[in-house]
Amino acid sequence: MNAPPIQRLVTELAKLPGIGNRTAQRLAFHILRADPQEAYALADAIREVKERIGLCEVCFNLAEGPRCRICLDERRDPSIICVVEEPNDVIPIERTHEFPGRYHVLGGALSPIDGVDPEDLKIAQLYARVAEGGIREVVLATNPTTTGEATALHIAEGLRERAPDVTVTRLASGLPVGADLEYADEVTLGRAFAGRRAV
Repeated sequence: MNAPPIQRLVTELAKLPGIGNRTAQRLAFHILRADPQEAYALADAIREVKERIGLCEVCFNLAEGPRCRICLDERRDPSIICVVEEPNDVIPIERTHEFPGRYHVLGGALSPIDGVDPEDLKIAQLYARVAEGGIREVVLATNPTTTGEATALHIAEGLRERAPDVTVTRLASGLPVGADLEYADEVTLGRAFAGRRAV
């Protein structure tokens, strides 16, 4: 129904996560209605991010240049590493202003069903960073999913073998602040009980 250039734009937009065909059509028609400067600015921003942004050579976070801002920040504690699955997982942790250390981005989570093995992630590079010395704690902040838990257990086991003097911790999980007990599922409530602490 649409002209081929419009249909191509809709098809490309529909490939974005969380964007279905109808939303892609709405976005495409919005871009068509926008003045040319707006549309070209969007295209230039996409081109620029693809050309200039890569992975940090130390932690594999997104970086403009060889190292990311966090690895370049001398105020950060290099003896604590927080392990996350993807670069976008760094953002919510940074928003808390609670973590003083540096990061290590795995690039995914272990999932043998999907063909993601330890060699496909940046696990060996994490072990190499710890082997260099000077690391006192590794915080495993993978997602509380089946694949995230499996990844955390795999890394914890590997670190226990390679660096028994390094403390390995996992982010606490349980009830969110402001939640009612009656709406909590059994797994979340079970985790809250397992992770209870003295008041």
